[in-house]
Amino acid sequence: MSQPKSIAYLGPAGTFTEMAARQLAGEDTALIPVGSVSEALDSVLDGSAERAVVPIENSLEGGVSATMDALATYSGVQIFGEYLVPVTFDLMASPGTTLESIQTVYTHPVAYAQSRKWLQARVPNHSHIPTASTAAAAKTVISGHTSDAAIAAPGAAGLYGLVTLASDIGENKEAQTRFLEVGRSGAPKPRTGFDKTSVIVELPDDRPGGLLEMLEQFAARGVNLSRIESRPVGDRFGRYRFNIDAQGHLEDEAIAEALMGLHRFSPKVIFLGSYPRADKSESVHRGNNSNPAYESAQQWLESLRGN
Repeated sequence: MSQPKSIAYLGPAGTFTEMAARQLAGEDTALIPVGSVSEALDSVLDGSAERAVVPIENSLEGGVSATMDALATYSGVQIFGEYLVPVTFDLMASPGTTLESIQTVYTHPVAYAQSRKWLQARVPNHSHIPTASTAAAAKTVISGHTSDAAIAAPGAAGLYGLVTLASDIGENKEAQTRFLEVGRSGAPKPRTGFDKTSVIVELPDDRPGGLLEMLEQFAARGVNLSRIESRPVGDRFGRYRFNIDAQGHLEDEAIAEALMGLHRFSPKVIFLGSYPRADKSESVHRGNNSNPAYESAQQWLESLRGN
């Protein structure tokens, strides 16, 4: 599939989301920074961007609620891919700034939590001012103010005329964020054997065993789940929708059967897409749940019906 001509992403320039978007972009792709997940999806629906790249989960902080909620409420959008970005943080400031001169550190709260131990050891008397993103933090540092610093992604220093005072200051060196490639609804990308299918499912009612019955649609067909997170529907207490990533593709009979089971079970199932996995792990369904096994069972059933 050719690269999209335009991609909306959570800006400003220098965010981890832009790093993910560049994995998808070609040389002639226009990258369009926007201010929110909703604005990114709006850009896809109104045609101002062919694709949107939005964060869905962090290996330390879990799911991104703004993205989960937007995908549950926007119709006409679909996931076509996912991208992983290592999360590393640099301390940056105006030229001439030293660690000893820093009084104020700007950054996103998640980045600050990951860098707090390093800061306490080396910049013990600083104060923290939260920002909407790490790139916004770098943009906030005023040129020449040697008491200000920002914690941001490595590429932000060059974009905003800052110098890097320290690299990779985050506590967890294996942290990653997963991003989604979202476009207008259409046919999924072809099956690769290294795929993932994402859905959102609402429980029909608040009763004992309801969640178990939903999960059995996957378990009975040997389908492994790589993520399941709940979010409130919002109309009253006790009503939840579940964001689910299942290993496999819509063309896998095990996934197709599980989706049909969910459709019978739930009052609302949103198919978000089948797409290649970023980690390239093989999607294997346990037990006798291969496509040939389903085909054989179907042929046997047809023979019983006299067809």
